[in-house]
Amino acid sequence: MWVEFVILLSVVLYLLYRWSTANYDFFKKRGIPYAKPVPLFGNFMEMVLRRKSMFNIFIEIYNQYDGKIYGIFDQRQPMFLVRDPDLVKQIAIKDFDHFVNHRSIFGDEDGKNLFAASLFMMKDSKWKDMRSTLSPAFTGSKMRSMFQLMNEVAQHTLAHVKKQSSVFTAEGLELEVKDFITRFTNDIIASTAFGLQVDSYKEMDNEFYKMGKKVTTFTFLQNLKFLMYANFKKIMKLLDMELFDKKDTDYFMRLVLDAMKYRQEHNIVRPDMINMLMESRGMLKGQDKASNREWSDVDIVGQCFLFFFAGFETSAALTCLTSHELMENPEVQEKLYEEIQEVEEQLEGKQLSYEALMGMRYMDMVVQECLRKWPGAIAIDRVCNKDVTYDLDDGTKLELKKGDSLWIPVVGFHHDPKYFENPEKFDPERFSEENKDKIHPFAYMPFGVGPRNCIGSRFALLETKVLIYYLLRDFKFEPAKKSCIPMKLNPAGFQLSPKDGFWIKFISRSK
Repeated sequence: MWVEFVILLSVVLYLLYRWSTANYDFFKKRGIPYAKPVPLFGNFMEMVLRRKSMFNIFIEIYNQYDGKIYGIFDQRQPMFLVRDPDLVKQIAIKDFDHFVNHRSIFGDEDGKNLFAASLFMMKDSKWKDMRSTLSPAFTGSKMRSMFQLMNEVAQHTLAHVKKQSSVFTAEGLELEVKDFITRFTNDIIASTAFGLQVDSYKEMDNEFYKMGKKVTTFTFLQNLKFLMYANFKKIMKLLDMELFDKKDTDYFMRLVLDAMKYRQEHNIVRPDMINMLMESRGMLKGQDKASNREWSDVDIVGQCFLFFFAGFETSAALTCLTSHELMENPEVQEKLYEEIQEVEEQLEGKQLSYEALMGMRYMDMVVQECLRKWPGAIAIDRVCNKDVTYDLDDGTKLELKKGDSLWIPVVGFHHDPKYFENPEKFDPERFSEENKDKIHPFAYMPFGVGPRNCIGSRFALLETKVLIYYLLRDFKFEPAKKSCIPMKLNPAGFQLSPKDGFWIKFISRSK
């Protein structure tokens, strides 16, 4: 019995090994240098085992080779790593029609998966139509109107911090900032994407916030599901297993569709994403249908879900990281505080305005440098949809065939001393009027590149700036006992965060 078991186990392990390594000669056949993969894990074993963050692994892989193209493996999937900004420009801009789509992580759309139905995962003309539908929601004029809401929520956040003044001492108050900053982004997303009025400081356990925490906190089980989707799409589809719990996705389905129905019945118009999606369906009285395409319920809700997913976590991470860098770099913090004081004097006691915030040059430099050092998009993927050949400067040819996948390693470019001198230093002066033109435009891509760049970049920048303005105006940021200096990323999950959280000591400027 044991003999048969050992033989069977040996055969299964052998077949698993052959299956997992079947593509590992891909780059050798193409004559392209590549990083040696580990069976089943590819070049990301350290990430899967939670020893290193994806952020750090990409920097290491990027630095292993000095050429323009390098081969790596995302588990079994061969990926071309594009290391030349001019080639990035060629692929993402000039030949965009060859590289329109992202990889299909969840397989073909099945009409049920909200993330697969989102703008990020949509393909070809369907993506183009949805992008056109949503773009008006992120224009300068829309940002100006959304600013009023952000301003109001930012002041609620400030009041929340000040309420804890009873425990303030002369030495200040040590806080883990991620919690109250995610509440800030949560309340903004609730209004701008879902039309809800939520105050996550008064109702600490409101359902919308709890749901946000749940879907953006990747547990071991969700990481395992993600791994399974990447390797066994057909099996996952056959088993009808979703990345997110059905109860969670049903919550968002009801939220959006019920809101649309209510607004249609009561002729309610609000300047938010749901309104844009209603226009695309011709649901608003007296308005023609804004899109010729028939969007399903999942298509509609998928866009709100993506906006929520990205806005809740990614925007909060940017604000946390900016706060951390200001805490760690007191000379930068002081210079930004001086700019805030100048704006306060110009306002003469009036409320902060959109124009005043947009006119803050040093604030913009600080946030841009934070995005340079800690880009939310660690790497950008594309899939080749028709064969194309490039003549590289070293005299070699790069042949990309239909179906080939590639990665643009954003974090690698951002931390390459060839493009950013002393890249580990937090230096907003890189983006000053005198220096910004020295930056290669395709070596700095915090929100992606080309027509498929992040549609919500203006939104993310605006909400980060407004909260930093109020917090730094009233408090000085200093290191707390638990502050991680220099910051070392938590290897678990996909989020950029220190292992023990974003701890900052707040010292009131009024005392």
